[in-house]
Amino acid sequence: MKHSHGRLSVSIKLLLLEDDLLLGESIQDVLEEEGYDVTLCRNGNEALDATFSKKFDGYLLDINVPLLDGLSLLGSLRSAQDQTPAMFLTSHGDMETLSIAYENGADDYLKKPFDIQELIVRLGALLRKGKSKSPLQSLGSLVLDEGHKRILVDDNEMMLTPKEYQLMALLMRHCGEVVTKEMMIDAIWSASETMSEGSIRVYINRLKNLIGSAQIHNVRGFGYRLVP
Repeated sequence: MKHSHGRLSVSIKLLLLEDDLLLGESIQDVLEEEGYDVTLCRNGNEALDATFSKKFDGYLLDINVPLLDGLSLLGSLRSAQDQTPAMFLTSHGDMETLSIAYENGADDYLKKPFDIQELIVRLGALLRKGKSKSPLQSLGSLVLDEGHKRILVDDNEMMLTPKEYQLMALLMRHCGEVVTKEMMIDAIWSASETMSEGSIRVYINRLKNLIGSAQIHNVRGFGYRLVP
């Protein structure tokens, strides 16, 4: 956990996508001085992989980056029901790009070059807004808290890995419906990871042991359904 000058009592995790190493490290250094925990990625695929292995509180994304551009990356994350607050940091200023950015799920947009203090102020506002728009979803003894990326059972936080959280959250969002294995793979595992039905069963069995009175039913040949 990182602290600086006592500004943040809890480390807030940020994903920074920036292919200009000097600029990326400069932004990372300043934000870490503010107390943020920053993961710097230099291409879109690396950033996508990072979202599968770690829970982030905010995304700061450049657009023109190698392998997978920032617009497509955010669009993929939003399609997978990832509502983490996101801001684009880019040299693009034309209305067409701006429109696409917001259509793909951006919450804010800061044009380069920018004043780093403006970034700090707008980032704080973005994260506060993200928490305020993330209501709790209750299903019997289960509570999904997407603002803090956690799940409670009988008022106690479940100790979950990032993938276990994403899988349980997906089942809760579709409570009573069949969540297919394809939906699980698309939403939780990156393209570079090889997944088998046996691997999914391992995660499902782990969740079954944690959730108490709620039940995860196997719908043979299709997927799984959460029944509170």
